[in-house]
Amino acid sequence: MTRVERLRKRTSSGLALGIALVAIGFGYSAVAPSSSAQDDGLSVEAMAGQEIYENGCITCHGRNLEGVEDQGPPLIGVGEASVYFQVSTGRMPLKQQEAQAQRKTPVYDDAEVNQLMAFIETYGGGPELPTEEDLRDGELAEGGELFRLNCASCHNFAGRGGALSSGKNAPALDQSSDLDIYTAMLSGPQNMPVFGDNQLTPENKRAIINYVQTLKDTSDPGGLSIGRAGPVPEGLIIWIVGIAGCVIACFWVGTRS
Repeated sequence: MTRVERLRKRTSSGLALGIALVAIGFGYSAVAPSSSAQDDGLSVEAMAGQEIYENGCITCHGRNLEGVEDQGPPLIGVGEASVYFQVSTGRMPLKQQEAQAQRKTPVYDDAEVNQLMAFIETYGGGPELPTEEDLRDGELAEGGELFRLNCASCHNFAGRGGALSSGKNAPALDQSSDLDIYTAMLSGPQNMPVFGDNQLTPENKRAIINYVQTLKDTSDPGGLSIGRAGPVPEGLIIWIVGIAGCVIACFWVGTRS
């Protein structure tokens, strides 16, 4: 075999190898999953939520939302309602481990909250956000009765909050929006029980919200509200003022006689 023939053979072999590699590349690109498929079929909104989760939540709740011992609970199946309540009220992400997450200025805006909800929802659905536009469309009197029956023992009959055990508390409701209250009833954050639709129907929930929000706009016909804490502080103040008045009256009578 001459030198020219050997060169020609090498050239043809290299060309055939190159054609084969190109064909394999095209074949793989045709059958390989796209980037969205690689992300388990996540929507654009859920992919944005995944990025938020990995930057702000993964340390405490785990790579796969399985939770981390002594850091944070699992989030699989918690649903939109729980994510909305915790994140939109600023309770999450938690700055430090404490007895109870307190309400603070939210870290994420509404769009980011929606993205985070979309991502966590892909790991299993839970209670969803209500579809009704007017969450106060309920009977006021019924709402007051339901609130006193189910909520007043912790939140105070006027929604002013109250102390619980182990350094925890039932927060005051004066800063809570309609959706805050609704999602709290659906998800049962911290010590609060879950009030699913079997316990309180959507109509019941709207009635309670109407009552709570009406309390904010209700004036105190007796004068000072004294925190609307009930008859005990009111009676105590009357007792102290009354005793003080009697003592002063006795001294005045004594000095006159």
